[in-house]
Amino acid sequence: MKRVGIADLPLHRGGVPRWLIDRMIKLGSEIVHIIVEEYGQKELLARLANPFWFQALGCVLGFDWHSSGLTTVVTAILKTVINREELGIIVVGGKGKKALNTPEEISTYGECIGLSSSKIELLKRISRLTAKVDNCAIQDGYHIYHHSMLITEEGYWTIVQQGMNLEKRYARRYHWFSEAIEDLVEEPHTGIISERVEPLVLDMTSKLSRNARKTSVDLVNDGVRRIKRLLRKLRSIAHQEGIVKWLGLNESYTSSYFKIPYLSMPRSINWKAVEQAYELSPKNYEELLLVRGMGPSTIRALALISKLIYGDEISWKDPAKYSFAFGGKDGVPYPVDTRCMDDAIRFLRDVVIALRTDEKNKRQALNRLRILQLKLRN
Repeated sequence: MKRVGIADLPLHRGGVPRWLIDRMIKLGSEIVHIIVEEYGQKELLARLANPFWFQALGCVLGFDWHSSGLTTVVTAILKTVINREELGIIVVGGKGKKALNTPEEISTYGECIGLSSSKIELLKRISRLTAKVDNCAIQDGYHIYHHSMLITEEGYWTIVQQGMNLEKRYARRYHWFSEAIEDLVEEPHTGIISERVEPLVLDMTSKLSRNARKTSVDLVNDGVRRIKRLLRKLRSIAHQEGIVKWLGLNESYTSSYFKIPYLSMPRSINWKAVEQAYELSPKNYEELLLVRGMGPSTIRALALISKLIYGDEISWKDPAKYSFAFGGKDGVPYPVDTRCMDDAIRFLRDVVIALRTDEKNKRQALNRLRILQLKLRN
């Protein structure tokens, strides 16, 4: 099981016209049916867990490649198409309030495809944990506002969720796939894709942060009093002006970076959550993240204590690895992975050719794929 990628996209305003939605639903339905019939349920989920393929699918359906709106629209189209058919797959969640309904929808729709009560409860836990990982364990300035989960009758799942950075006007998309994950809280990505790389990101999912994760669990199991004492000590030795030195970062990073809210020394801690964690005695980092009220500030405080007091390494590197951007813009982390994109486009082209739709729609879809491939090559 492994999270497959992250994508950063500029936030776009405005709705999608009804005629385009209707066309997307019709074409999306045919694409989904062809993939499930020819390749199986699991292959559909595996493809949707690939950020490149997901983005290319949005283009085939008629959406702008470089837009955050693609995420919410494509997942809404998939939910409409898949949930009204008997494909042995369900789609739950969505944007805003719909994301909050995910647990209830897992129960309702899960029964429809024959999932056991124990499997349903496990999927609810996974849904909540993935959101906590991307909101708290990776602190990159993006806050989750969209969460969708696709589940097969055999229990395979893919999660597509999106976070928003209102200040920078960008959205970041996170993909997960059950069959690629070995550890839900340690480097669960196989490919992270982003339009920009952040100079500093607290990444508690990094292998480098493994000991800090363990220390964080040990700290809450030792109780609130000890954490308060260590936090006072932490603030005295690593106040804003000295935090770069104490963290052992390159001198090019100035203390100004740590005035960024999601990187700063936490001013307030949710002590009720820490007390609850002490009572629950979490055995690992997953259980710690799942404690109610255990948010970014508290997770960051535990990470900084682990580093500054106990000397555990923590990663400040943005886990983004690839870029959707065309033509080498400033801030782009890495070039487009053309091999991965070629594979995604080739697979989609084969699917489109096999569609039973009219030739005009087929030609238009193939033309959008050709234009996309040309953009990626230039």
